[in-house]
Amino acid sequence: VQLQAFGGGLVQAGGSLRLSCATSRRTVSNNAMGWFRQAPGKEREFIAAISWNGGSTTYADSLKGRFTISGDNAKNMVYLEMNNLKPEDTAVYHCAAHRRSYGSKDVSDYPYWGQGTKVTVSS
Repeated sequence: VQLQAFGGGLVQAGGSLRLSCATSRRTVSNNAMGWFRQAPGKEREFIAAISWNGGSTTYADSLKGRFTISGDNAKNMVYLEMNNLKPEDTAVYHCAAHRRSYGSKDVSDYPYWGQGTKVTVSS
């Protein structure tokens, strides 16, 4: 399973950013996908997950409403739309593939990880 997140960068507080995750057709057709982030000195944090068919999404309570996960199986892509960004959103963002077709919040349920993309939010 190959995953590659991209789209990070520097954005001002209040701004928006869309991250993308490229994966394989086999992955998006069978596995739920998730987004996580890790800030310096902190544990990896769950953001959102989407089921293999896009019919079910799950969010971290603290981020729901600002972040939106979506997928395009035809393009083998998963996205994370981030709005009203805050300095505390600064982190490396990772996409991951779940072991099953429906996602969860537990990082241990995601055996496949791609390299992250860094997001920096300036105040």
